[in-house]
Amino acid sequence: MVEKSKDRQEHGPLARVHAAFTGDRVTTFELFFDLVYVFTLTQVTAYMAHEHTGIGVLHGVLLLALVWISWSAYAWLGNQAQADPGVVRVGMTVAMAGVFIVALTVPEAWHDEPGGLHGPLVLACAYLFVRCVHMVLYSVLARGDRGLLRQIAVSWPAVLAGSGLLIAGAVVGGGWQTALFATAIAADWGGVYVTSRRGSWRIHSAAYFTERHELFMIIAIGESLLAMGAGAAGRPVSTPLLAAAVLGVAIALGLWWLYFDVATLVGGHRLKTSQGRDRVSLAVNAYGYAHFPIMAGIVLTALGAEGVVAQADSGKTLGSFYAWALYGGAAAYLAGLLLFGLVMLGQWSPFRMGALFLLPGIAPVAATLPPVAALAAAVAVLAAVAAAETWWYAELRHHLRR
Repeated sequence: MVEKSKDRQEHGPLARVHAAFTGDRVTTFELFFDLVYVFTLTQVTAYMAHEHTGIGVLHGVLLLALVWISWSAYAWLGNQAQADPGVVRVGMTVAMAGVFIVALTVPEAWHDEPGGLHGPLVLACAYLFVRCVHMVLYSVLARGDRGLLRQIAVSWPAVLAGSGLLIAGAVVGGGWQTALFATAIAADWGGVYVTSRRGSWRIHSAAYFTERHELFMIIAIGESLLAMGAGAAGRPVSTPLLAAAVLGVAIALGLWWLYFDVATLVGGHRLKTSQGRDRVSLAVNAYGYAHFPIMAGIVLTALGAEGVVAQADSGKTLGSFYAWALYGGAAAYLAGLLLFGLVMLGQWSPFRMGALFLLPGIAPVAATLPPVAALAAAVAVLAAVAAAETWWYAELRHHLRR
């Protein structure tokens, strides 16, 4: 039987609120909202490629953490009230502008360009704006729910502390900026985790929650294809380039397969059958935290694949930077999936665990290979894991799909 929360409809077009239903699904407006994150992910990938250093990748991962924290917050908001009508649509539209400003400032996140506004400070202030819009919207939607209002109140200090550290880091710059950005993320994420794991957040629709995350992973995988296209821009069509393009699509397919073939079925079923605080705890751990390395892994793998496409016909070896991005990204992706499986089922996948240790071991060798050969080896590892799991989990997959 479908349970419904009370449907509140305030008077006036802007004040109107439709509370979430158990069977709600993702709306087209939310997909439109997520498009600004496509641009942000593309900007971060381009930033890491431009920096071409380990420090640049570290900076990119920190930016990805900010992206994930802010997006995840709005995914939870969509479970409190429908995004299309009234005040929620207005608030999310305003937040979109803030996210777009964050994306525009990514190239200057650590190195302010002469002239104009101070890039790092604009980024930090725009992020604070996006988070505050979310918290204010949540407070409006939580009226009449004392438990949820209390949960929002205890979350404010972590949000403000994290944003304050971001602003401080943007002002001081240099190595301190990196340290303060990392501390800010730990304060925001850690504080929200401590207060949320057994807290009073609401998951009205498990189907909506899982679908929203699945669609974001599709966005991230789609961004990987955009990155590879950017690597091919301006280069003459050649056999190595075409081979790299085909293998790039294959590795994107491998990422999709490992997430959508079984993992999402398990996650959706487990979240749907849990209730109350157990459901909140699963959502926080499996979708809030385990999904970050999944998303970051997709972006890093895309960075490596972009390097392969860009150098496909160069006659040179792939090199350490792109090899570690490609193989390290795939390893991070598998690590996130392993954490997701541990939270949802209480067990590890032996195939993913094996690949997790294998990929970093191959990376130094891949750095010495021609780019296309290095990408082919990464595709082979993911394809082997996908094939093994297709056979191993056939009965579980059949049961869940029924």
